Amino acid sequence: MTVRPSVLLVEDEPAQREVLAYNLAAEGFEVLQATTGAEAEVMVAEAAPDVILLDWMLPELSGIELCRRLKMRPETRGIPVVMISARGEEVDRVRGLETGADDYVVKPYSMVELMARVRVQLRRVRPATVGLVLEHGDIRLDTETHRVQRATGEVRLGPTEFRLLACFMERPGRVFTREALLDRVWGRDIYVETRTVDVHVGRLRKALTEAGGEDPIRTVRGSGYALG
Repeated sequence: MTVRPSVLLVEDEPAQREVLAYNLAAEGFEVLQATTGAEAEVMVAEAAPDVILLDWMLPELSGIELCRRLKMRPETRGIPVVMISARGEEVDRVRGLETGADDYVVKPYSMVELMARVRVQLRRVRPATVGLVLEHGDIRLDTETHRVQRATGEVRLGPTEFRLLACFMERPGRVFTREALLDRVWGRDIYVETRTVDVHVGRLRKALTEAGGEDPIRTVRGSGYALG
């Protein structure tokens, strides 16, 4: 099982939202949907998506204000935001980007181009989902062939341990809570107890050090785990 990357689609117009959701799902994304900025803000706080596709003009809380709030908070600052808007003047694009949007797409847009822009942002934050080779120290993980190498030789991992390692290698040094690992490795729709994470981290550690070499995974007491 491969956990699909998630996109939070924030769009209040039903027809537009339906078309975007359909195309995102066809591209292999897990699509989360919100119709207001306030609703989206709550959803991000509960479970951070990989990318946010955000309309500027929204009821209750505008897209530009939501973007500003998310980029001010350390816990959500790193989530890429692709803003979509009918406001195509240079001053509007500059304002959107200066507020913190990672990309700005003007309506009407090419669906093919929009999907490509979303994937560009995804590649930054979750390279394992787009078939890249990840490296950290002497560990080399190939997301296409599902092979892992260390200086001591090939490391044999089960599917869950492979996804765990890929998650760690996408963000070396970042401390992942058990809940965050459950979302990224097992998926939001599957109920797994948090202690299951500890079991699989233990298996991953054993596999990585079986032929020698230091344990690269760090336990952060009271928080979770990190690579390096």
